[in-house]
Amino acid sequence: MPRAGVTQMPFSKLYPLLVSKAEKKGRTREEVDQVTCWLTGYTPEALAQLEQSDTTYGDFFRNAPAMNPNRVLITGKVCGVRVEDIEDPLMQEIRYLDKLVDELAKGKAMEQILRR
Repeated sequence: MPRAGVTQMPFSKLYPLLVSKAEKKGRTREEVDQVTCWLTGYTPEALAQLEQSDTTYGDFFRNAPAMNPNRVLITGKVCGVRVEDIEDPLMQEIRYLDKLVDELAKGKAMEQILRR
């Protein structure tokens, strides 16, 4: 039986981990929501609703209202893998969000993170 990957995990379990990672470095939940909304097109209200649902992490990305076209400008490594080289489109979207939260945690300015 194949092991369930990150795409099958509940959004309600994974998103708080991203928030916690940023908060440990002095950033806020609002900033994590801001980068997540920029990437996916969800509203902060929709994110809050999804955190109370049984939506999987994969479905969170598959059902995103409007993936930002500028996400292709997100480059660099997450977990030792270059995000621009990830071949699985869904895994690439997931890693884009990981990379944005990493940049937030590292103290990058929001303007840079949002590729403005």
